[in-house]
Amino acid sequence: MTARTPWAPATLAPGWHLLLHPSGAAWLPGVDALLVADLHFGKAASFRRLGVPVPEASTGGTLDQLRRLLDDLPSLPAAAAPRGAVQLVVLGDLLHAARGRSTVMLEAVQSALQLMQAHPAAPGLQLHLVRGNHDAAAGDPPAHWGVQLHDEPWRLGPWALCHEPQQAPGAYVLAGHWHPCTVLRGPARQRLRLPCFWFGDAATRPVGVLPAFGDFTGMHPIDAHPGDRVWAIGGDAVREVPGGAAG
Repeated sequence: MTARTPWAPATLAPGWHLLLHPSGAAWLPGVDALLVADLHFGKAASFRRLGVPVPEASTGGTLDQLRRLLDDLPSLPAAAAPRGAVQLVVLGDLLHAARGRSTVMLEAVQSALQLMQAHPAAPGLQLHLVRGNHDAAAGDPPAHWGVQLHDEPWRLGPWALCHEPQQAPGAYVLAGHWHPCTVLRGPARQRLRLPCFWFGDAATRPVGVLPAFGDFTGMHPIDAHPGDRVWAIGGDAVREVPGGAAG
């Protein structure tokens, strides 16, 4: 009996194949890259400093989800399994704002990253950040975190990695920034908003957007175009939405 895997395969065109995870992450076979977007560490602390009552421990929740994501790497299909050191790539907005850079948050993230780099499924984990708009305001992460910094677009194999969705000649763009969700409708005016992966037509608009990975980020309904493909996240599963998305 084949063990169940949380990874959903998505082939956008020949040579553009990836696997989608219900956390909102995407795995790029061939370049051993694990993509996440919009972590927004320190967002809750930033809001609290402005006097806005928001939940505690959002950074801890996001870090726990990152650890669980690494736990699921061994369940990748054998043909897609990593061949070398795993690259964890944040597609922008690692940190939320300068006022959210509390000592407690920075130390918690540093400790968690050190543990992840010793994770048995990803020994020697390499950390990358494609700078986003919030990173410009919050500043780069501390140098001792060991994060390699990139401006967009960062070319990696057949992909162009960005924060803000945009086209890049000769590559399929994978980005974040929009925190996309799709709206599923049912009888009696039922509406269900689910985070989603949103991929443009590879021939006409080769740009894909990952859902926000952070625990305290919000969502924005997408406005899909003909030919777009959408995978919705529901619980611990990722499923393609027949006929695209509803915004």
